[in-house]
Amino acid sequence: MKVSIVGCTHAGTFSAMNILQEHPDWEVSVFERNDNLSFLSCGIALWVSDRVSDPNKMFYASPEALTKLGAHMYMQHDVTDIDFDNKKLAVKNLVSGETFEQDYDKLVITTGSAPVVPPIDGIDSDRVMLCKNWTNATELKENSKDIKSAVVIGAGYIGAELAEGYSTLGKETTLIDALPHVLDKNFDPNMSAVAEQDYKDHGVKLGLGEKVVSFEETDHSIIVKTDKNSYEADIAVMCVGFRPNTKMFADQFKTLPNGALIVDKYMHTSKKDVFSAGDAASVHYNPTNDDQYIPLATNSVRQGILVGRNIEKDTTAYIGTQASSAVELFGRTYAASGLTKTHADVLGKKVEEVSLEDNYRPEFMLSTTPVLMNLVWDPETRVVLGGALTSKYDVSQSANLLSLAIQKKVTIDELSMVDFFFQPNFDKPVNYVSALAGAAVEKANSKVSE
Repeated sequence: MKVSIVGCTHAGTFSAMNILQEHPDWEVSVFERNDNLSFLSCGIALWVSDRVSDPNKMFYASPEALTKLGAHMYMQHDVTDIDFDNKKLAVKNLVSGETFEQDYDKLVITTGSAPVVPPIDGIDSDRVMLCKNWTNATELKENSKDIKSAVVIGAGYIGAELAEGYSTLGKETTLIDALPHVLDKNFDPNMSAVAEQDYKDHGVKLGLGEKVVSFEETDHSIIVKTDKNSYEADIAVMCVGFRPNTKMFADQFKTLPNGALIVDKYMHTSKKDVFSAGDAASVHYNPTNDDQYIPLATNSVRQGILVGRNIEKDTTAYIGTQASSAVELFGRTYAASGLTKTHADVLGKKVEEVSLEDNYRPEFMLSTTPVLMNLVWDPETRVVLGGALTSKYDVSQSANLLSLAIQKKVTIDELSMVDFFFQPNFDKPVNYVSALAGAAVEKANSKVSE
């Protein structure tokens, strides 16, 4: 059996490893444009701000490791065309310029995503940078030594973390987003407000609800003009999101509106013998029970594993995702899983939400720390659909607990009565997640009695 894998970051890497583990005698060819694979781009801001021990450890696999497993690695090779009817790839060696064709029996499309680069005047300036791959990371790390100021455009996880990183380095930092809040797509306004205050307290300028309309380069700076203000800095970094890298062939598949290939629970696309995974593909989003585009490394890894398990026959079904995620900003943890009330409103989905702030452990301890929490549930079934937490205490693993609750369709009533341990070093007699669920039960019951 001949398998070709197009693209090799997370989904491609795990697809290759698992196909070869399941079928060590198969001929597996991997085509990758870059000279590296498996780069954990979520660590870029950490590296830029001197919080990474060794950047080489940001790679968890290598071409040599996949070769040792039995893969035929074609690094710095670009697949320029795919003939799906005749099962042939047109390939170009980006170093030598040589072109050739290769046939396949099964194809895995893991072409990943590309950064969104809007058609804004002046965006081609060398002072406007991206934050996506190893090349971008190296450039940002190098110039972080020399710059005194930066404008970060996009206040999602990547932009928020990069702006925090520049601030901790003592750079004059501005964070801009067209949406009204920091982390607007990840958290509800009560938690965004906490982050925004921390940015202000650390001297970061916020340009929220502002759309960038142009860039103007001077001899020594870049001027970022929005529809409301103008900001000047040594560099600007675009962090406004990603799009699936499927433009070459998306019109031949069933896709989401943005071009992400729709896959079923066994990672099949709409074409026979063609699989997809990772940022090029859709995911099944459990809180809304539909297909969405959620480019996260965790989704890519799990889908890549499933490609390996299902490449010969359907054996292991995808259980979907809650898009669980977390970030630390200025020593404060933000962690979430599933729907926010804001996102539910955008989707037109009726939900209920409760917010609660409670100390994570008893007040008789020498110290304790408050945790701000939100919980979202279905008012008809009382099933948990989402939750988020923020605190100076590390509450990140509580988001994993909420993820499992959503996955297993746990109700607010059940979550409020889960057998959590009590030990004063760690929590209260009623664990803070139980307390949050209890507040949801009380709110839900009060609505029933009205």
